[in-house]
Amino acid sequence: MRLRHLTPLLLAFSVFAGSGAAQANPALLFDIKTGEVLEHKEAFRRWHPASLTKLMTAYTAFRAVDAGELTLQSPIRVSRHAASMPPAKMGYKPGSVMTLDNALKMIMVKSANDIAMAIGENVGGSESAFAARMNAEAARLGMTGSHWVNPNGLHDPNQYTTARDLAILVRAIRTEYPQYATYFNIDGIVVGKKVLKTFNTLMGRFPGADGMKTGFVCASGFNLIGSATRDGHTLGAIVLGAPSPDERAEEAARMLIKGFDNRPANLPQLASLAPYGDKQAETTDMRDVVCSPKTAHKASDGPQETDQPDVAVTQAPSPSVLTALAPAQHLETVGLGGALGPVPKAMQNANGDAVADVPIPSWRPDIPAPGLKEPLAQGDNEVDEKPAAPSPTGRGDRLVKQPS
Repeated sequence: MRLRHLTPLLLAFSVFAGSGAAQANPALLFDIKTGEVLEHKEAFRRWHPASLTKLMTAYTAFRAVDAGELTLQSPIRVSRHAASMPPAKMGYKPGSVMTLDNALKMIMVKSANDIAMAIGENVGGSESAFAARMNAEAARLGMTGSHWVNPNGLHDPNQYTTARDLAILVRAIRTEYPQYATYFNIDGIVVGKKVLKTFNTLMGRFPGADGMKTGFVCASGFNLIGSATRDGHTLGAIVLGAPSPDERAEEAARMLIKGFDNRPANLPQLASLAPYGDKQAETTDMRDVVCSPKTAHKASDGPQETDQPDVAVTQAPSPSVLTALAPAQHLETVGLGGALGPVPKAMQNANGDAVADVPIPSWRPDIPAPGLKEPLAQGDNEVDEKPAAPSPTGRGDRLVKQPS
């Protein structure tokens, strides 16, 4: 019997049960403004974030801007290391320069791994130094179940988070930096003659949707953080490890609908949610579920562009709670150049001049990294900066030629 003839929900259950992975993927619904938790399951289970990492990258960059280290118009230069990242990517050549503003738009919509790495290197001075800052920020926020290794979310077994931690991060972004909310609700970016649409299929299909980010690598399954605002309430829905992009969107939409329609009293606060579950020290790997020979998804934030009739789950559960796709309302034009702001402090020498394109040493383990009160533990900054071997890619992984 061909897999596509099974009902999507039954098939999803059978795939999860047969793989040995958790049958209940982590999910959490919360009020972004108040921090109240409306629904949660496996909220403390370690999970690979994939491109949800880019939310942590953006927050760390916002903190650097707030500290006066650079501005949104500061130059973000693409290094050879950043340009070597596998897709999804923009494909700009080493030495290309853009504003931080445009770089943030690229990583939020295109989920560009090369640009996320460039942000990390320019803001932090190196990939490992930026990861140290990400971890420092996470610790300050109380994200006790997270560890960050790179700024783009390409798979590393030591990079993990939890649904509860991601909710804390989302609240920090949206409440501390409301002026940057538009970065997370862009329907698409215009690059030359190309329009690259967001991977977040809640946008334009769920009334009130206003963000935020998707993520996918084989080890994570399909992740989504979706947010929506109705009647003055802004809710966030986190779905980790869905077996398809359709199902992550449907699950998030159903959670949001339930939250808007039914708001119980005496809800627990996110910060005070007590840890639970027996998998808090073990990171789930979804590779055998979503990247088996029976599936077509390999390494992107979305499905492959060609039809794949033998994909394990070919359509969302019926009936769908999402509406027909509306025309894009919020497009942003991005490109190179225009970087008239100050060079990031991490990329300046003692005289305030931009440094040459040479390797920058990572922070010594016996002194604090920026934002840390205590020195790093020995080995915490020893990050393998070699890019992961490219794997077959999916939707949206075509390179964008550098504009002339």
